[in-house]
Order: sequence, then C-alpha cells, then structure tokens
Amino acid sequence: MSGNGHGWANPTPAGLVALAMACFTFFALLSGAVKPTAIPLLGIWLIGGFVVQVIVGVVELREGNSTGGNVFVFFSAFFMLVGGLEFIFKYFAMLNKWPLDPTIDGWAWLTLTIAVWLWTAAYFRATSIMTLLVFGLDIALPIITFTDLGLLAASWHVYAAYALLFSGCLALYVASAGLVNTAFNRTVFPLTKPWSETREQSTEKIAG
Repeated sequence: MSGNGHGWANPTPAGLVALAMACFTFFALLSGAVKPTAIPLLGIWLIGGFVVQVIVGVVELREGNSTGGNVFVFFSAFFMLVGGLEFIFKYFAMLNKWPLDPTIDGWAWLTLTIAVWLWTAAYFRATSIMTLLVFGLDIALPIITFTDLGLLAASWHVYAAYALLFSGCLALYVASAGLVNTAFNRTVFPLTKPWSETREQSTEKIAG
C-alpha cells in the first residue's frame, strides 16, 4: 500500500517509460543505428523493462483497470522477458553456430500481433494520444511478424523502426503527463480527449 490514505498510486508512467525504452532501442536495432553486437545489451535492458511492467500490470489489475493491467502483464512477459532472453540466447547461438529455426518467433509474434490489433478498440476510450501510441504498435508488430516468418524482406524493418519510435515518443509524453499532472494536481502536460468521447459528443450535437 502507498501509505498515503488513498491506496495504491498510479504506476502507469513507469510502465510507459519502460515501453518507450523498448521502442527506442528496437528503433536503433531495426534502423541500423547500432551494430548487431548491441543485441545482448538490448536483452538486458528488456529484462529490466520486464521488472517494471510486471509490477505495473499487477497493480493495475488490483485497481480494477482491466485494459491497462492485461496489456502490461502481456507486454512484460512476451515483449520484455521473452524478448530479452531471446536476444541474449540468439547472440550466443550465432557465435557458436547453433542451429535455430527463427520462424517460430514469427508464429509467436503473429499471436501477439492479432491480440494487440483486437485489443486496440479498448484504447478508443483512452486519450487519443494513447490510441495513436497503440496504432504505432499496430503498424510495427505485423512487419516484425512477417519478416520473422520470411514473408517480408528484412528491408521492411525500417518501417517498423519508425513506427516504434513514434510510439515511444508518445509513451514518454503520456508518462510525463500522468506523473507531473498528478504531482501538481493540475494540467501541466495537456492530454487529448478519447476519440470515443469526441464521437459521442458529436452525435449528441447532431441529435440535439
């Protein structure tokens, strides 16, 4: 418990910073900004992100936030922990020339991609900035999936890289808004209204 008389504090900003870190580092790797020898270090950073996001996910679920809680638990396990361990393992497999069939990753990513696509609708009730963040992931994930499955050339990675960079920047902004606005108890970093709310208001005006 937080000990401040209000129960648990909102941990979402920390989870979004971890997401932004993953997006920025994946951008660097997929765009060629860093050398492949950075892969094991990336794996370690992702494992650190797992620690943050699994805590955030559990707290969010405890507080009754089904969307955020499920997404953070899901991301912490597969994007962070599995991703980090795989990067480290694949690096040593490459050095030792161990035979691996990487297309299994494509099948796993396909499951994750479909889940994120289907869950995107839940974010229409979040701020529209958060919805755009998820749209960036909706673009990046299928590219990573289809390249792992061998259905797209590796040159497509650059498009995934910039989609992830876009999402990472928005994640940092939303994280800052959540933390700073709460600290000052007023709007310092403005957030846009949910698209669903905007549509409902437009419908009410037309009906009126």
